[in-house]
Amino acid sequence: MNLEGLACVDECSWSLAASDGRGCVRLFATRELLEAMDDKVMEQITNVAKLPGLVGCAMTMPDAHWGYGFPIGGVAAFDPERGGIISAGGVGFDISCGIRFLRTGLDRGELLPVLRKVSDSLFRDIPAGVGEGGELRLTPQELDRVLEGGARWAVGEGYGHAEELEYIEERGRMADAVPANVSLLAKSRQRGEMGTLGSGNHYLEVQWVERILDPEAARAYGLREGQVVVSIHCGSRGLGHQVGTDYLVSLAKAATRLGIVLPDRELACAPIRSPEGEEYIGAMNASMNCALANRQILAHITRKVFGHFFPGVPVETLFDVSHNTCKPEMHSVGGRERLLYVHRKGATRAFGPGHPAVPDRYRAVGQPVIIGGSMGTGSYVLAGSATSEARAFSSASHGAGRAMSRHKALQHWRGRQLVDELAAQGILVRTRSMRGAAEEAPGAYKDLEVVAEATEKAGLARRVAAVRPLTCIKG
Repeated sequence: MNLEGLACVDECSWSLAASDGRGCVRLFATRELLEAMDDKVMEQITNVAKLPGLVGCAMTMPDAHWGYGFPIGGVAAFDPERGGIISAGGVGFDISCGIRFLRTGLDRGELLPVLRKVSDSLFRDIPAGVGEGGELRLTPQELDRVLEGGARWAVGEGYGHAEELEYIEERGRMADAVPANVSLLAKSRQRGEMGTLGSGNHYLEVQWVERILDPEAARAYGLREGQVVVSIHCGSRGLGHQVGTDYLVSLAKAATRLGIVLPDRELACAPIRSPEGEEYIGAMNASMNCALANRQILAHITRKVFGHFFPGVPVETLFDVSHNTCKPEMHSVGGRERLLYVHRKGATRAFGPGHPAVPDRYRAVGQPVIIGGSMGTGSYVLAGSATSEARAFSSASHGAGRAMSRHKALQHWRGRQLVDELAAQGILVRTRSMRGAAEEAPGAYKDLEVVAEATEKAGLARRVAAVRPLTCIKG
């Protein structure tokens, strides 16, 4: 990225002053991370800053890269009472893609002797891949209950325990979901996909805690060095993608009808307080519930697999948080509390210590934040910072972020060779697509360590624990 015109605010914060009709732009990253980004990131976030009703700055996180409309890693808040908009491009197609993070009572040394068998069992029991369906087949009426109830529906059907809901965003259910706003085509794509992982960058990864960086937060989160943990990264599958596709059309028509000038047609939007905006919000919330239910089912299957090899050993939900959302939240702006709709696309909510939405067990240290890496590097557990509210509407990075397109990755790696190289490092990969493995090569992503450190230095979230992969299940 060309940094000309950017002002360095501090070590990990840059601004682009408002001019020529542009709103405020803020980029959180080191100079090195910014210079490695595509210029399209700047173009896209500058366009976001021109949308009606923006409050504060349009922002990018340290893992930002080019996306559809909004950049991946984009954050923007809008005031519904001042013409603020909602944009499908600001949520993304994989609505409520997120991570369910599980902690176990196992140490790495206990798992290693049966790691291969555990890997094979997870790969067998969790459908993964393009178009892969699961054993659960839902009627249209049952699917509507999923879209209304989220993870609470899944618990009611025997997938997990009610105590887990405390550790899921929105206690497992997004309010104001309207299943009737989801098209029949979208619903038809989902009836056989509950309890499935999907493809692309989605994964289930068994990991171990390599080091603790914040002992106080780690104690609150129940983490210790050497402990086995699990990351489940997926979203609303075909349903969410179809909802995004469907509403790009209706939101674009609304923008035309209301005279909203779009700097980019991919930023199709409508006022939050408009019929089209409210209809999309109802469908988006239903999609979020679909994702929350899906991750709840996958966590339950994972627990059953571990229970077979290690009877009685706890496998508990540490936290579940989404990455692609637009949510109504109260934020302090200019010393006054205001209801804002915060778009986070490829970014995660990161409430700091004391926030009432953080579970009691974690409230003193802040909300758990998971930065997912690649299958060769692992992930980071962080805690929301007290400063994140003022700096980024309590938002943080969600992953390492791509440094290379999937097409370019295929020119550099071959799936079989990559899987063999990772196995030599002690990382078992189970996949139905060697092409998909090559597209997700660790080298196709930014340096996880650099992104996590920049997230902390930017005051968005502080590092708690570094975790490393043992086995990765992919589509």
